[in-house]
Amino acid sequence: MSSEQRIEMPVRTTPRKQRVRTLWISDVHLGTRDCQAERLATFLKQYHADRIYLVGDIIDGWKLRGGIYWPQAHTNVIRRLLTLSKRGCQVIYVTGNHDEFLRRYSKLILGNIQLVDEAVHETADGRRLLVIHGDQFDVITRYHRWLAFLGDSAYEFTLTLNRWLNHWRERYGYGYWSLSAYLKHKVKTAVNFISDFEEAIAHECSRRGLDGVVCGHIHHAEIRRVGAVEYLNCGDWVESCSALIEHWDGQIELYRLAEAQARQAVPLVEVLP
Repeated sequence: MSSEQRIEMPVRTTPRKQRVRTLWISDVHLGTRDCQAERLATFLKQYHADRIYLVGDIIDGWKLRGGIYWPQAHTNVIRRLLTLSKRGCQVIYVTGNHDEFLRRYSKLILGNIQLVDEAVHETADGRRLLVIHGDQFDVITRYHRWLAFLGDSAYEFTLTLNRWLNHWRERYGYGYWSLSAYLKHKVKTAVNFISDFEEAIAHECSRRGLDGVVCGHIHHAEIRRVGAVEYLNCGDWVESCSALIEHWDGQIELYRLAEAQARQAVPLVEVLP
């Protein structure tokens, strides 16, 4: 080998945990095959937060009624959250429609873990945000439960395709990409449903005199203004793998796994002889 030949080698560093004020995650759907539990566990290890909101549908009670699917990765997520609470992180579990069986225990407090139906969060810069899962503003979920189950069946089919697609993408070195989220953006009825949901929940915030809302339910991560209301949706951990992060100045960031993977490409440096 020539003494002038240069070798490119990847530099691998152990990332340090980032201190943040608050994390919001929703729609994890533990107990289902489409739950991205390993990716969520990796995400949780990257941050040290004073408070974590679990914004509903963390455990999928609907699916667990039909049979138990609970791999070790799902247990690891629960253990991670329990460990964080023992270390001083306040964990607030806001119930959703898929984990509605927990609503009977609303206002239960176990150490640093609190179970509620909704909460009001005050940001570092004084904004007051309603934290609620959001199924209360979904007409189909509230009044036409059979349609909700029917819709879930069609949705699960797209998630199955999504799971296989990303299995092969990962095998060939490609990053995560959500087919189901892409289709949702392209279907007009889905777009209209999302818009109606956002308008309804923003109206409730205005009625209560709050500055904004953090919600989940529709598996569509977004930060935008609906009139005078700040609308923030955590997304989910079955398709978009997204979360909300509040920094120490009160700024709230939307985290998306696909974007984070693109930023974290391993740099190459030249190693000289």
